[in-house]
Amino acid sequence: MWEQRLDTKQRRQPLSPGNRVAYSYHVSFVHLHCHSEYSLLDGANRIDDLIDRALEFEQPALAITDHGNLHGAWEFQEKAKKAGLKPIIGMEAYVAPGDRRARDRVGGDRGKPYFHLVLLAQNSTGYKNLVKLSSLAYTEGFYAKPRMDRELLARYNEGIVVSSACMAGEIAHHLLCEEYDQARAVASWYADVFRDRYYLEVQAHDSENQATLNRRIFQLAEELNLPVLATNDAHFLNRTDHDAHDVLLCIGLGKDFSDTNRIRYDEGLYFKSAPEIAESFPGRSDVLENTLRIADETAIQFSKQYKVPSFPLPTGVESENELLIRLAEEGARERYGAELPPNVRERLDFELGVITKTSYAGYMLIVADFIRAAREKGIPVGPGRGSAAGSLVAYALKITDVDPLEFDLLFERFLNPDRVSMPDIDVDFCFERRGEVIEYVRQKYGRDSVGQIITFGTLKSRAAIKDVGRTLGFTPSETDYLAKLVPNHPNFSLSVKEAIERIPEIREFYTTRKDDGREVKERKERYRQLLDYAMKLEGLSRHAGVHAAGVVIAPGPLDEYVPICTQPSKGAGAGNGAEDSVVVTQYDMTALEHAGMLKIDFLGLTTLTVISDTLRSIRERTGSAPDLDALTLDDVETYRMLRAGRTVGVFQFESPLATDLLKSIRADRFDDLVASNALMRPGPLDAGMHRVYMRRKRGEEPVKYILAELEPILKSTYGVITYQEQVMRIAQALAGISLAEADVLRKAVGKKDAELIRSELGKFIEKSVARGHSRESIEEIASQLETFGRYGFGKSHSVAYSIISYHTAWLKTHHPADFMAALMSSQIGDTDNVVKYINEARQLQVPGAKEPGLEILPPDVNESGYKFTVIGETKIRFGLGGIRNVGRAAIDSIINARQKDGPFRSLFDLCDRIDLRVCNKRVLEALAHAGAMDSLGGHRAQLAAALDLAIREASLKQEDLITGQASLFGASPDETQRVETSHVLPNVQPWTESERLAKEKEILGFYISGHPLERFRTEAEIFATHTVADLGRWRPEQMTLSVVVTSIRRQMSKRTGSEFARLTIEDFSGSAEVLIFPEKWAILNDQIRTDVPMLLRGAYARRDESADNPAFIVESANKLAEMRTNGNVTVAIELAKGAYSGDVISDVRAIAETHPGSAPLEFRWSDGSGTQARLRSRSLTLAADGAALSALRNILGESSVRLQRGS
Repeated sequence: MWEQRLDTKQRRQPLSPGNRVAYSYHVSFVHLHCHSEYSLLDGANRIDDLIDRALEFEQPALAITDHGNLHGAWEFQEKAKKAGLKPIIGMEAYVAPGDRRARDRVGGDRGKPYFHLVLLAQNSTGYKNLVKLSSLAYTEGFYAKPRMDRELLARYNEGIVVSSACMAGEIAHHLLCEEYDQARAVASWYADVFRDRYYLEVQAHDSENQATLNRRIFQLAEELNLPVLATNDAHFLNRTDHDAHDVLLCIGLGKDFSDTNRIRYDEGLYFKSAPEIAESFPGRSDVLENTLRIADETAIQFSKQYKVPSFPLPTGVESENELLIRLAEEGARERYGAELPPNVRERLDFELGVITKTSYAGYMLIVADFIRAAREKGIPVGPGRGSAAGSLVAYALKITDVDPLEFDLLFERFLNPDRVSMPDIDVDFCFERRGEVIEYVRQKYGRDSVGQIITFGTLKSRAAIKDVGRTLGFTPSETDYLAKLVPNHPNFSLSVKEAIERIPEIREFYTTRKDDGREVKERKERYRQLLDYAMKLEGLSRHAGVHAAGVVIAPGPLDEYVPICTQPSKGAGAGNGAEDSVVVTQYDMTALEHAGMLKIDFLGLTTLTVISDTLRSIRERTGSAPDLDALTLDDVETYRMLRAGRTVGVFQFESPLATDLLKSIRADRFDDLVASNALMRPGPLDAGMHRVYMRRKRGEEPVKYILAELEPILKSTYGVITYQEQVMRIAQALAGISLAEADVLRKAVGKKDAELIRSELGKFIEKSVARGHSRESIEEIASQLETFGRYGFGKSHSVAYSIISYHTAWLKTHHPADFMAALMSSQIGDTDNVVKYINEARQLQVPGAKEPGLEILPPDVNESGYKFTVIGETKIRFGLGGIRNVGRAAIDSIINARQKDGPFRSLFDLCDRIDLRVCNKRVLEALAHAGAMDSLGGHRAQLAAALDLAIREASLKQEDLITGQASLFGASPDETQRVETSHVLPNVQPWTESERLAKEKEILGFYISGHPLERFRTEAEIFATHTVADLGRWRPEQMTLSVVVTSIRRQMSKRTGSEFARLTIEDFSGSAEVLIFPEKWAILNDQIRTDVPMLLRGAYARRDESADNPAFIVESANKLAEMRTNGNVTVAIELAKGAYSGDVISDVRAIAETHPGSAPLEFRWSDGSGTQARLRSRSLTLAADGAALSALRNILGESSVRLQRGS
């Protein structure tokens, strides 16, 4: 039957047995079914390793066929070509059993909804069709996996070679089920569509099922006269990698390694040599030769030409160049005046000439257009970012707000006319509204032409340890402990292998000793296995996600240029929030750049949101807001605040390092901010450039210039080569080269390529010497260029970001309440940051206020919005959005009810008017515990006790309104007047202060109406040598901290089996984590309790030399209350001249009798001549507690009573 259906003109004669040759060792073969790490959590092969192994085996070509995607295609073809290996682009596709849009499954409801099929691109047309098929499988056929169907395969078959795939293929399924007619029908369809590009596939595995399938495939091929090719479905590199790959599969499937009821791959799915493949198919040389034939017939030319969409031109404009020139001229006159100064004219003409010549006018217009649209919508846009701030055209088009002439920024850093590459403009937008700008771009250029960019999360060292450990049955605490031993800091991180070599604690887990007992050896063997697998899997791609900023815009439908896929839209900035998924490219950022696609980073910058909210708050309170663009950059008060170290909330300068740098250099000008932004990088810090800058600015070290020509270039940074632009200026001034040529030198130095640096610096030296400079001086300068230039930072970016830094610092200085409220609102879901900002707000100096500090008011259902709001000039009302268990819908219901009918009069009135479907008991309880109902009458314990009754009565009323029973006379429910019933709150005892604060802490994450330390504030000042905030700056000396312990985590030491503790502590300055080692914890565990003020002593030290974060190690602990009553505290009463009298003594005696204790009293007063008299009472002592001190201060004054250490 099959023979009758086959078109005989297309029939191919298989090689006859007599023509098949015997194999020699030099038999050749090409892997055409091979998985890389982009078969996520299934393929364990790194692309570099696959290429190296193919070359080692002298294989002429290689195909990558990842599951359902082309993620690695561009990277693979670039690397393979560079290595001299022919790349074949392919994919192991998922094919729906029926229509791709249907949710059919193979073999009924419990089967899979797809078959496997291998597709290989034969030529450029085939590659384009493969891109199309892969994309449509995601956008039209996704169900469990991205699926295509026969309709798509037929439509896009040209240039594609197909093979029947593995045991998950449709042919294999029917043959193994002995459904031979169905197998023939499937093969018939593919042979009809793909003609001589369709192959049946046999695989060189050892399993019984595979052997059976191979026999049946050979029989089917003979019967239907179809060619067969051999593959190995390689998922890992070596046979010995099988178990590590098995662990990888378990990670992907969420299975335990010990689970016998799971998928396990055959050990033979590794990258075999040609002789190994040949051994599996004796006498069938054709199955290997067919792989060579396919490779020989494959030829793809990948286009790297830039693909920039055309910008829509207005009527009467003939070209993008014409429009760009017109808009730039208009913008320049708006910036500089009708008559452009000569330097502006010259620079503008030069830049426009380069941009139009290099055909990037459209690019500039596209960027300028969406920035204009954002501003028109009121979406905050940053002043600039990266090298684009060096372009005058960008400034004229209002792409940036940084004048490149004022700051001596260079266009050649942005677009080098001698070495043209796609310009790179990244743009900062308000974090909350970034999605609106992306949506505008989608509408402007077509939804199918715009996509976001994929990114891949990898199994980094810590993640590898945790994932492998989970699969091997380790507990979370075990893997957590081990993973945290591995440094993982942006400036210092180690691989698993490096960690074993350099960290003693990890090496101890990995190394067995002769004297280890049996149990210890067994435990170590478990850890050794974990670390071995982690080493093998580390660095592999783990999952796909959406790049935080990248957006690509194509000249037409995106899938005509690159493959696309879908990712969940959550967190992707999709723009409209209605989509379940967002379209992203299958290629990552690097591949897209190499493919010539227009890529722009749309970054969401929270600081822009903070600035916008601050200005809105000022405007709402005062009727107008300051124009930040009109500010001068020399405000004395702003720099005074920065020098004082009050940098919390200041953009780019919040870290302890940044704070210390501004203090040490005594920042007093904008240039200091620009330089600091550039110096706070790992390279400059390691080279000590910040210290040189500091010493020279403070006059502690002379500023010297090797040649006079360097002074105007380096004067602003005190002779320190800080910016990349300075490297270029030096090369231009001394060697007489153009800035474009100087940019080549700058790139060479920055790349740290020794040979390239030697070549470019050699040219610089010779050209400089030829212009009359001494060789000795030039060589010294060249040495500095190499040393400091490699760490140089882009001045364009540093200036642009320093403007944002200055704006935040200015707002904090002059409008602290509005700024801090906006700052807290921006972190409303991050308790640690909110606590940090509240602590900072309480210490800030408010302009015009007598006392320092902003008052933080508790949340209030009658005043609070979702975010933090400003009351008057010195108070901030806590936002309802910062309360745990209170969602946005509940908050909206409260605010809407309040706006409609006015403030809530009582708890019962509140419950009557809000939507109890979203404001349930859990929400209302949280509001009560947070103090948000304090304005409704009664104390918190009464409100909490009345909740059940209030909810029950309000629910009945709301049900009546819904059913219409309240509208007996025809009035609608909305028209029915609410009548509030009078209620008496339950007569229950108020919560103690400790109870109230504990509930606040539980629901808010911190204390707001008070603090457990408040009663001990004076003692804290006496006994504590440091604050928690000081722990951000490593100091190896002894410290004493006055704190509250907010959480205790007990853990077991894997080395000794002993218990130790991690404490979270806080004081008025912030919170931190500290450690108590086992020997001390055994003593202190009964003394340390949560929410109890403690005095902790210890040292802040590194646990070992390579640890990324030092830790404060607690050595002793005492309750602060005990410190008051143990006889080492004196209550000092300071009196003004003439205030010492019998009445005072009587009042003090009465308080001492009411508050008995052992702390002695000492009276002090001045006689007016500067001499201070002291009188210690022999009979009066009292308790040095909060109640006694408060009573004394009430009669004597707040500042007249204090505690003093010692008796």
